[in-house]
Amino acid sequence: MRYDGLGNCIRGKTPVSYVQWRSTMIRSLSSVCLFCCLLAAACCLTHSPVHAAEAPIQVEADHMSSTEKSNTVLFKGNVDAKQKDVRIRSNEMTVYYTPAAKAGGKKDTKTSQQVEKLICTGNVEISKQEWLGTSNRMIYLAKERQVILIDNAKAYQGQNMVSGEKIIYYLDEGRSEVVGKRTSATVGDAGKKESKPGRVNMTIIQK
Repeated sequence: MRYDGLGNCIRGKTPVSYVQWRSTMIRSLSSVCLFCCLLAAACCLTHSPVHAAEAPIQVEADHMSSTEKSNTVLFKGNVDAKQKDVRIRSNEMTVYYTPAAKAGGKKDTKTSQQVEKLICTGNVEISKQEWLGTSNRMIYLAKERQVILIDNAKAYQGQNMVSGEKIIYYLDEGRSEVVGKRTSATVGDAGKKESKPGRVNMTIIQK
């Protein structure tokens, strides 16, 4: 590429100003960079992972019955449910879900439903990685990702175990709260009953 004494780029018979040529190249490069940034952002949005609370829940059982009036589904017999890295097993499971909402309030074939909670009874087991919780009854709040173990509640982390009347476990935080069972005792000749605060029990295995 040749330039004359005035700084003009000579292309055949049509001289082009060097300043104009440089400005055009800068705009072209800027457009290419903007396109690449938008393309990268679109790829990130397309491949972004689904939030755990919105992940689908897969349930298997020997028997299933649905009641539309109460927006519930009852599973019986060897119930096995999974949501990402969480697994729930029990004798029975009742799924409570929100009523179907029409898109935009108009008549449409598309509907939206969300699971609100699960109530499990009988030989309940819920696990997430190394954490395991067991009880006779369990409430699982899907949106909050909160597990409430009731009645003979126990939680295991590796070889360590904690038990109480109720155990609340926050799946995304890996944090648990244990509530002890309140006991009553008869004190004195008058047979007066006193309620004592419950206690929790934890066994820590040291290596």
